[in-house]
Amino acid sequence: MMKLAKLPDRKPVKLTVTVNADLNRKLRDYAALYRETYGESEAVDELIPFMLEAFLENDRVFVRARKEGIAGTAQEGRQSKSS
Repeated sequence: MMKLAKLPDRKPVKLTVTVNADLNRKLRDYAALYRETYGESEAVDELIPFMLEAFLENDRVFVRARKEGIAGTAQEGRQSKSS
């Protein structure tokens, strides 16, 4: 078996969401703080995927559930392919 596992699907998927006005203001404020912190401006839609990724990676209950094979997760699909 190779040391490097098969690379995951890297095809981007476009999602469209609608947020309320208050969340929109918070997202713009977050982008402004990002600009102040790093000296680079990023659009909210560019930041959101990274924000979601960080949120999911730090949700311990979610991470544990995926490791245990909750129904409907990509983790489950990977396990069945490797069997």
